[in-house]
Amino acid sequence: MRVVEFEQSPPTLHRPVLLAAFKGWNDAGDAASGAVQMLWHSLDADQFAQIDPEQFFDFQVNRPTVRSAKGGARRIEWPDNRFAWAPLPGADRHVVLLDGTEPNLRWRTFSEGVADLALTLDVEMVLTIGALQVDVPHTRPVPVTGSTTNSELASRLGMGRSTYEGPTGMTGVLHQACVDAGIDAVSLWAGVPHYLSGTPYLTATLSLTERILRVLGGDVSLDELAREAASQADDIKSLLAEDEDLAEYVAELEERFTRADPEALPAATMTGDELAAEFERYLRDRGGH
Repeated sequence: MRVVEFEQSPPTLHRPVLLAAFKGWNDAGDAASGAVQMLWHSLDADQFAQIDPEQFFDFQVNRPTVRSAKGGARRIEWPDNRFAWAPLPGADRHVVLLDGTEPNLRWRTFSEGVADLALTLDVEMVLTIGALQVDVPHTRPVPVTGSTTNSELASRLGMGRSTYEGPTGMTGVLHQACVDAGIDAVSLWAGVPHYLSGTPYLTATLSLTERILRVLGGDVSLDELAREAASQADDIKSLLAEDEDLAEYVAELEERFTRADPEALPAATMTGDELAAEFERYLRDRGGH
């Protein structure tokens, strides 16, 4: 089964690295997909291939979306996995970007197809990017961790060796498929406050992108993203100032984090899901003014 469909001839690249993120289970706060999309636009990356969604998606789970086009026409947007390439400023290499959506079906075929593409392009390293929900308040720096199963690479990049055991998503499956194909693979993960995981959390996107550039030695301006993240932080601060319950919840989480003793504190008066819903409502209301 052919997985990747080329829209143009495969590019000739110099020391390429593949960056991959998937919208869905591994993308709390849209932080991982946001980092890839930010680099895609900043580097003016050239799309060259995609994966046909028909083979890998249950459209009753990941439904296509109807959009309006110019002239009143309508179009259907399908769950996509698309590839682009660009030179990386400040580094003697190219990057290949996979802006993806976690598939529902045939994960082994899907991941092996991406690994085959990496081999075709002589990719030196695959960098899978994810974000997960954590019990850390937004008032603290975003935790970003890196790991690899390659001990030499871990030492060179100052990372640990992955020891995680448990459920995984396409990010983990692709990582292993690349290792099995003989390609060095590294994973970067950002922790997103669980009460903000349902809305794009730009501070986590910024932290992940900064870490990606440090790993690759790239030099890309993040000023605009930093301004947007700061503006969103002001929105969160305004929300807490308006709602005592939300402010109390975050204060309890801050104290819990500081003391590192969750059992010593009473349960929060508002759940993370409730706070997320309030935050989304607040942003919608602000957008209407």
